[in-house]
Amino acid sequence: MDLQSKMDLILSSPTVEVVQSDELKTLLETNSKPVHYVGLEISGFLHLGSLMVLGSKVNDLLKAGVKCKVFLADWHSIINEKLGGDWEKILVASNYYEEAFQFFCPGVEIVRGSELYHNNDDYWKKVVLFSRHVTLARDTRCLQIMGRKESDALHVAQYLYPPMQAVDINELGVDIAHAGLDQRKIHMLAREVFPKMKWKVPVALHTALLAGLLEPEKTESAGEDGKFDKVVACKMSKSKPDTAIFIHDTTAEITRKLNGAYCPAKIVEGNPVLEIAKLIVFKQQKEFKIERPEKFGGNVTFASFDELATQFAEGKVHPMDLKKSVARDVDKLVAPIRGHFEKKKDLLEVYNQAKITR
Repeated sequence: MDLQSKMDLILSSPTVEVVQSDELKTLLETNSKPVHYVGLEISGFLHLGSLMVLGSKVNDLLKAGVKCKVFLADWHSIINEKLGGDWEKILVASNYYEEAFQFFCPGVEIVRGSELYHNNDDYWKKVVLFSRHVTLARDTRCLQIMGRKESDALHVAQYLYPPMQAVDINELGVDIAHAGLDQRKIHMLAREVFPKMKWKVPVALHTALLAGLLEPEKTESAGEDGKFDKVVACKMSKSKPDTAIFIHDTTAEITRKLNGAYCPAKIVEGNPVLEIAKLIVFKQQKEFKIERPEKFGGNVTFASFDELATQFAEGKVHPMDLKKSVARDVDKLVAPIRGHFEKKKDLLEVYNQAKITR
């Protein structure tokens, strides 16, 4: 694959930002097998955003010849009190995450935090040395990566989270640090501090956050560079099941959730059903068909998301027709993953016992 084809693939949807694109180009020109990483806390069931949006970009990178690593952040999950902060449950649930990403992203390498840190005194030394370059105020602002607000009452361990995440990037030998847009602050911190540590500075690759299905909230919270991150307030969330479509949802559940989704007529911005069409449906297939009775215009096929968005904005596509057609295609795309785990129900037992999805 030539350089431009690699760039086009990496920059395609759901990518929303690369810091910096010229650095990415140079990296691809000079390194035949750059190293990528994306990290996830281990918590509840994976959903369209956490597996399919992130995973689709991992697949793009694999096609571009990048060595991809999915980092299962078990220690970070403890710090952020996922699965009740129960270490054994987190370790068992990590097997489910590993299975899901290896199925959806064939060829990806799975690394656990507990494996990276085991008998690794140098890692903890680097955490301390990195932390010397970070003020408490800057560290606190980075706690958005945990879904925390600066005003939240936090325990001391949570302040270790940003330095640990930054040092993970170095310890894994990462050339491309990838995450959802909500992780931007930590990547900018790493790019600022790494030169002081004489560490390799990673390219930061940010993918879109899939909006939750309910009406989005608004926020005026600005990032380090003044960019607003209102998308974080309405992202698909495991802790709010009706905002998310999980990879285990049945056809009926997917249909019910999308039928009840926020989807105002003629409104494109902040419309979660259109977001799913853009980030999931059009990413996985070349065309999208709206099925409807002849008296309402009959079936119509779209070759691009922009074409769909334009017709929706003009009122030529009814919200309910959009919902039904998106539900049909999402169910078709989720079905192989859902079916895979039907044969591996033991991996879900930790969730069934606890009766939780978070």
